[in-house]
Amino acid sequence: MTVSRHIPAPEGTPARTVAAAPLDTNERAALHEKYLAERDKRIRTDGVQQYKPLRGILKLTDEDDPYTPVMPREPVHDHVDFLFLGGGFAGITICARLKEAGFTNLRIIESGGDFGGVWYWNRFPGAMCDTAAMVYLPMLEEAGTVPSAKYVRGPEILAHAQRLARTFDLYPHALFHTHLESLTWDEDNSRYKVKTRQGDEFTATHVAMGTGPLNMPHLPGIPGIETFNGTAMHTARWDFEATGGGWNGETMDKLKNKRVGVIGTGATGIQCIPHIGRDSGETFIFQRTPSAVAVRGNHAIDPEWFSQLEKGWQTKWGRNFVQIMSTGMAETDHIQDGWTDGVQRITARMMEECAKEGRAPVATDYIKAYHLSDDEYTTAVRARTDEVVKDPTTADNLKAWYRQFCKRPCFHDEYLETFNRPTVHLVDTDGKGVERIDATGVWVAGKHYPLDVIVYATGFEFNSDFTFKSGLEVYGRNRLTLTEAWKNGMRSYQGMHVHNFPNLFIIGFTQGSALASNITSNYTDHGPTLISILKKKAELGAKVVEVPKSVQDDWINLLLSTTVDILGGPECTPGYYNNEGQEEGLKERLNMARYPAGSLAFFDYIADWRANGKFEGLEFDGKPAVVGA
Repeated sequence: MTVSRHIPAPEGTPARTVAAAPLDTNERAALHEKYLAERDKRIRTDGVQQYKPLRGILKLTDEDDPYTPVMPREPVHDHVDFLFLGGGFAGITICARLKEAGFTNLRIIESGGDFGGVWYWNRFPGAMCDTAAMVYLPMLEEAGTVPSAKYVRGPEILAHAQRLARTFDLYPHALFHTHLESLTWDEDNSRYKVKTRQGDEFTATHVAMGTGPLNMPHLPGIPGIETFNGTAMHTARWDFEATGGGWNGETMDKLKNKRVGVIGTGATGIQCIPHIGRDSGETFIFQRTPSAVAVRGNHAIDPEWFSQLEKGWQTKWGRNFVQIMSTGMAETDHIQDGWTDGVQRITARMMEECAKEGRAPVATDYIKAYHLSDDEYTTAVRARTDEVVKDPTTADNLKAWYRQFCKRPCFHDEYLETFNRPTVHLVDTDGKGVERIDATGVWVAGKHYPLDVIVYATGFEFNSDFTFKSGLEVYGRNRLTLTEAWKNGMRSYQGMHVHNFPNLFIIGFTQGSALASNITSNYTDHGPTLISILKKKAELGAKVVEVPKSVQDDWINLLLSTTVDILGGPECTPGYYNNEGQEEGLKERLNMARYPAGSLAFFDYIADWRANGKFEGLEFDGKPAVVGA
């Protein structure tokens, strides 16, 4: 057993979780009835169709850039060996590794005015990572970045992304403020024809798509939403001209005498509401579903301690995080946060229950242990709300009645305290949501709330059709579109390769490792895989690499071979994790599919796959990499 080493917290730092007491059978039964009743209040027949795009409703839409002026440039007409779509951490980490490996004829297309991806666009006050910076921020060692805290704020994350881009000299390869119109496979020349809305027309031998799982902001389908005459903004297009202040926490002085309404109390809402509540004349938070908010316990990182970490520490810590999130067991817990605490708590309960029966655990034991431990954990989180929030009615309305993993787990050190401010008002809609919006404000249950500003913290498209989500179309062999290929759900091999779309690589996590708790880990692991494929292709002198339909079908069958649900099933409140509470058909299952054995097993599998030289499942100019493999 090694000595546990983790991110040290100063003395007096709040505990990262809550103390959970046992519940008896009657208490558990009552809790489950409550979960079902609260879920039923929120079920909507329109499901994911309830949302609307920003265009036509807000001043700043998904294509507007309030942060960087658009500079005119001449269209490009040339050829590149490698094109990456997206300048976030996916594009940065992949292209950095490509340049290290000697692939220099590359281009990056990004709709924003600089590198950063989601952290370029999401400049709402209070934005921060909810996974520890030590594993969330990729390539810390290479960039020489020392995180200021265990969980860092948006400006620091954006600065790190741009530091990486400078470190690996990616700026000369980037076309910013560029929106892709189409990608079309040219069969005769084994390359893609690329068209952008900025007039670019060039070709690329290989294309990788890293546009992120949550990149298209959307609005709730509230009647009258387009009639509001005050200032309205989405958190992904923050309007500092209207609010004043800045992204570094500066006071939003223009809100001083304003009545501000916030719609959305999910992961984004709990981060921005403390700042809005601090600076606004009055704040009204319109809540359909409360978030379960546990202690974050953020603290500064000691630079001296950081400087003593051994070389290669981040790879080691990253695997440690994946191991714990996948199995709940490890000799050490380097991160020690709410994520790792949660899965270790479940695993410990499983081992405890099975030990009582004198047997080894099986898969269903994990689900049982999750339910047992989760009942106690969520009860303790609700009790914490009573301890923090002074008004009993407000505290009751802030309690979440669903299992922890029904929605993205939330941790924050200032959110609940904000409701103790006399100028902050919680408007709980009892699961119904806002009734309607008019020119001067919001209606809930027949009562009108006059507002000067509305902030929509309502998230992004998820599990929607490809073209709507990505804003572009990809044409493969025989003019087959990716929209058509995925009309009944995403279909891939390893989450990266799609039949009939040669030389195209999907950079994400669906149908692969599916490590949703730390998205950047998925991207950094894709780099070595992609490079190994490109090197093998060059070694063979091949023009095309692709996956046959039979291999893709086998992979899909593997993904569908398990139906274990650890989220909570029918006791989950509607959200994007469960198709807004609607029945999940094949399409929804495929769009959320993961490697059955879990993230750690996938990373181990793909590491061996790329190292053994066989490249099983792929064909290079119609042939396997190794004859007979």
